[in-house]
Amino acid sequence: MLLASLILVPFAGSLLAALMPENARNREAWLAFAVAASGLLIAGLLYPAVSAGRVLREEFAWLPSYGLNLVLRVDGLAWVFTMLVLVIGLLVVLYARYYMSPKDPVPRFFSFLLAFMGSMLGVVLSGNLVQLVVFWELTSLTSFLLIGYWHHRADARRGARMAFTVTATGGLCLLAGVLVLGHIVGSYDLDEVLAAGSQIRSHGLYRVALVLVALGALTKSAQFPFHFWLPHAMAAPTPVSSYLHSATMVKAGVFLLVRLWPALAGTSEWNWIIGGAGVCTMLIGAFIAIFQHDLKGLLAYSTISHLGLITVLIGIGTPLAIVAAIFHILNHATFKASLFMTSGIIDHETGTRDLRVLRGLRRQLPVTAALAIVSSAAMAGVPLMNGFLSKEMFFAETALVGGDENWWMSVAAVAMGMFSVAYSLRFISIFFGIPSVAFPREPHEPPRSMRFPVELLVIVCLVVGVMPSVSIGPILHLAVTATLGARTPEYDLTPWHGLNLPLLMSVIALSGGVVLYVVLRRYFNLRQREQVPLIYRFNGAQAYESSMMVLTRSAQWLLQRLGTARLQPQLLMMLLAMLVIPPLLVGTPRAWTEITLHEPDPLFAAIWAIGCACAVAGAWMAKYHRLAALILVGGTGIVTAATFLWLSAPDLALTQLMVETVTTVLILLGLRWLPPRIEPKALHLTIPRSVWIRRSRDMLVAVVGGLAMALLTYAVLVHPAPDTIADFFLQRALSEGGGSNVVNVLLVDFRSFDTLGEVTVLSVVALTVYALLRRFRPAADSASVPAPQKNAADPASRQTPAEQADSGYLQVAGIYLRMLLPFIGVTAAYFFMRGHNLPGGGFVAGLIFAVAILVQYMLAGTVWVESHLQLRPHRWLAFGLLLACATGLGAWAFGYPFLTTHTAHVDWPLLGELHLPSAFVFDLGVFAVVVGTTMLMLVALAHQSLRAHRLPGDGLQNDGNTDGRNV
Repeated sequence: MLLASLILVPFAGSLLAALMPENARNREAWLAFAVAASGLLIAGLLYPAVSAGRVLREEFAWLPSYGLNLVLRVDGLAWVFTMLVLVIGLLVVLYARYYMSPKDPVPRFFSFLLAFMGSMLGVVLSGNLVQLVVFWELTSLTSFLLIGYWHHRADARRGARMAFTVTATGGLCLLAGVLVLGHIVGSYDLDEVLAAGSQIRSHGLYRVALVLVALGALTKSAQFPFHFWLPHAMAAPTPVSSYLHSATMVKAGVFLLVRLWPALAGTSEWNWIIGGAGVCTMLIGAFIAIFQHDLKGLLAYSTISHLGLITVLIGIGTPLAIVAAIFHILNHATFKASLFMTSGIIDHETGTRDLRVLRGLRRQLPVTAALAIVSSAAMAGVPLMNGFLSKEMFFAETALVGGDENWWMSVAAVAMGMFSVAYSLRFISIFFGIPSVAFPREPHEPPRSMRFPVELLVIVCLVVGVMPSVSIGPILHLAVTATLGARTPEYDLTPWHGLNLPLLMSVIALSGGVVLYVVLRRYFNLRQREQVPLIYRFNGAQAYESSMMVLTRSAQWLLQRLGTARLQPQLLMMLLAMLVIPPLLVGTPRAWTEITLHEPDPLFAAIWAIGCACAVAGAWMAKYHRLAALILVGGTGIVTAATFLWLSAPDLALTQLMVETVTTVLILLGLRWLPPRIEPKALHLTIPRSVWIRRSRDMLVAVVGGLAMALLTYAVLVHPAPDTIADFFLQRALSEGGGSNVVNVLLVDFRSFDTLGEVTVLSVVALTVYALLRRFRPAADSASVPAPQKNAADPASRQTPAEQADSGYLQVAGIYLRMLLPFIGVTAAYFFMRGHNLPGGGFVAGLIFAVAILVQYMLAGTVWVESHLQLRPHRWLAFGLLLACATGLGAWAFGYPFLTTHTAHVDWPLLGELHLPSAFVFDLGVFAVVVGTTMLMLVALAHQSLRAHRLPGDGLQNDGNTDGRNV
């Protein structure tokens, strides 16, 4: 369980951080620090096995027949990225402790940060491609929360929406690509996909899979043309930028490309799609970075450029290029995280990030200036820095692949190197010169603990640059061998390789970058507008906003023409679509055109005639008497229950009967909120012809739709089918499900996952109704006027003897009816206990018990019920859902798929042999959810009626409380 704990611990820490009080900044920081440190300890325990070349796997069966088991997998590449996520996360947590203001909602920040850490670890450790996509989208969601952390700022909200829209859309493309890969290989297991590279590349769907996977990776790593979202994400707090946009989230895209390199690389399509996007991104990002006036904006575009450099190496696709790509991923994370933290220190101490204002900070911030200079030198590729080594390897690969003919690749690489030197010098320039204006704050060095993460990262940049073979060599070797396997090339990490072409390219890039900065320095001083020369008209963010505006207007146009707030037109369109679209698409099944007609049973026909008469009469009486219409509609429900009994479906009959009972109570409570019906005849008006036409049309569509559904149902029932799904369940219910009641076994065993989803949706609906009713204020004219109150002091208002007799009768009846509660409770327990083998089950039992409570409310009174019965509908819901989920997790604990049920036979004294299926616990959760849902909705609605007509002395205080606390 070590691998599972790597993912579960950050999510558990996220939950704990969210529950902490607002003023507990130290405790939250220590919690996040402990989570990251524990992750590092677990990863350290895995190192001996990983360094020996082993691939560690933990697999949890979920849907094995569909190849959707939960698989956690660690090889050298995954271990290196895991360490990258945890080490940078640990340093960011320490940095954020001093960066975040006590006025900020710090629990929310650390909660989001730890949730993102868990999501990123899930991407890295996933051994199943579908599982990887799930965590991939979780990183998009949690990054959206982190980028929009300061949600009171419009730029933060805009940047969060933009980042989420682009990356989540790419995630959908990735899901489609994963499904195509699974179709080609026949499995979603990562090991099988990586081993089937030749099969994938020779398949006809290879290009489709490649494009879809590339869209997912390129959007996540902010590659052209999707690079525009990353600068807008800089509205996030600086710790978020240091973590997400240097070492984790934006690295997820290039990690995926490296991970799938054995399966997808080696074709011209791979070279042109991945390499082409990388070249464009590398040059555009570096060029725009030179002209930024915001420190974080400069770092954002430089990040885009360096990600483009990594993508170019992956697109080149040679083994040495992959080595260089992995090496630069590690180097970039160190110097870019330190630079982001440095920019946060500058902003924190001076109150501004404007490069046109910042000057001469070397005197007030000498240590920070030295750290920033070293990190910037690593970013520029200065010798004896870690960035120089991986960039020189990049130059070597571009020169080797381009050769004498495709020299443009080498030119592009040198140009990118020149641009990186120029924007690095511009970043360093803030520490020199004379301050031109007073800063918003008087700058001084930050606390040592806030500066420590930057110092540690800078030391790593120096150590790796001077002694790469000793410091980073073993770690790099783990990732390279895990990716390339037998194709791992010989490579040398020594800083000096003699006088060669890559060294010449590095010298040209360094000297050319210095010259370019000197030439443009006057431009920086004079140019005050936020405008990039040459390419300022090509604005990706503006294109995104225009696209979103077009989509919004299109949706509004469709809504105006097809949407309606009235229920009747929506039902009309649904019925027409049901009647017209299926025949047009598939036609009428020929085998069903010849339907065998059986001789009808007179008694069954009479029952249905009664049901039809009730339906027609109910529709007619709705115009005059709603209560009578409700009674008639209840008659159709009784006929439906009788039909189920006639067709040997007692479970459905029980459920239908109880649902009819609960629904009747619900409608009774809701009738009083309906506005009074005013017929035209009451106003001495004639019904317009258009109304008659509309009603006739609706009646015709309803009749035709009902007949069509009846015909379809009958055709399905009489259609001969030798091997049906019903036979499957009938044959396996007792042997595999441990019960003879096929319906109940189907719900709590074979399709228990569906049932879990259904009860979850039911709980959400109940909570939604409850939340809406909390804030509902009925209109003054929507309810009937309560009866005038009796005044004991007024002889005219005293009760008559008949009224006193009635009152006494109701009191006596209420006392006897209170005795119904234990009787109906025993009945509910009886139906619950017998459900696995005989008609019954948790759903029916829950409805029966809910009806018992409702009877008490209706007859014994609200005050008596709530003073004697401590009802907690919310707790019923929570207990039921937790119990159902615990049943599924219990199967995992024993190594079985989620929600796998087992049956035990226990011999007890006096009772004899007892049949104890684990589905019993799951059914108990269903029972609790049904009781909680019914009580929460119906009792909340009943309380609204009581609040609308509170009477003196009724036990309800008129305090304006509408939150349903009495429920």
